[in-house]
Parts: sequence; C-alpha cells; structure tokens
Amino acid sequence: MPTVDETPELTFDWLVRVYYEDTDAGGVVYHGRYLNFFERARTEWLRTLGYEQDRLREQEGILFAVRHVDIDYLAPARFNDALRLAARLTRVAGASLEFEQHALRDADGSCCCRAQVKVACVDTETLRPTRLPRHLASDLLVLMRAPAESPS
Repeated sequence: MPTVDETPELTFDWLVRVYYEDTDAGGVVYHGRYLNFFERARTEWLRTLGYEQDRLREQEGILFAVRHVDIDYLAPARFNDALRLAARLTRVAGASLEFEQHALRDADGSCCCRAQVKVACVDTETLRPTRLPRHLASDLLVLMRAPAESPS
C-alpha cells in the first residue's frame, strides 16, 4: 500500500483523540465515527488553504457533499488513542474533488481505517452539482502539480 506521505504537499495531517462518545459497546471506535473524523480533516485541510466553508457558502454559493465513500476498517482504535487523520487530494474535476484518507494510530503508525472519498460541489439553492469556483479549482490544480519537497 502506498504511504500517505508520497506527496507531502498534498497530504494534510490532523491529530484527534478518541473519546468515549466515539466508541461502541465493544470499546472500539464505532465504524461510522471515522466518517466524522475524515469530514473534519477535509474541513481543516481547506481551512489551512484559506478556504473557509462558510465563506464558500455565503460568497460563492457552494457547498460540498460527500457523493461516494469506499472504506476499509483495518485495525481497532480504542478510547484515548491519538489518531493522525491524513487527507490527500487525489483528483480535481469540474464539480468534484477526490481524497484518499487514513486514520493512523499515532503511537505506532498503524492504519486503523482508510477511505477513498468523492466530494461533489453543489449549488446552495438547488443542491445540484455545480462547477468548482475557478480560483479554487486553479489553486488546487497548482497544488497537485507542485513538485514534492525534497528532504533537507
């Protein structure tokens, strides 16, 4: 499996702690909670790029909606584990973005969950697909084409 650090300029890491509310009766992270974790990581990634989702909604008239998720649960995460959520942009299309996401146990780097997520750009009024704003699509395409930084 390729590592999430293959293209560091595209990978965003965000650390979260597993709380009791995140776990099921078996004491492991409830499977649906990973979708929440991944959503937050994508939101924080956009924020670091200077794109606040509320501003995109108000000024550009767009929202992002998850269209498709392909998810694999690989190892249990438990209460109080620190998880490093990695989000990597893999594709920019006219009205969508695609991400590869991982939940890695911070203590040992083991992958607890991985997902491929397709996010549609939709109009706030009609909730129908609409093209990404030109400046956003352009910024993301430039980011995707940027050469990987070499270690110093």
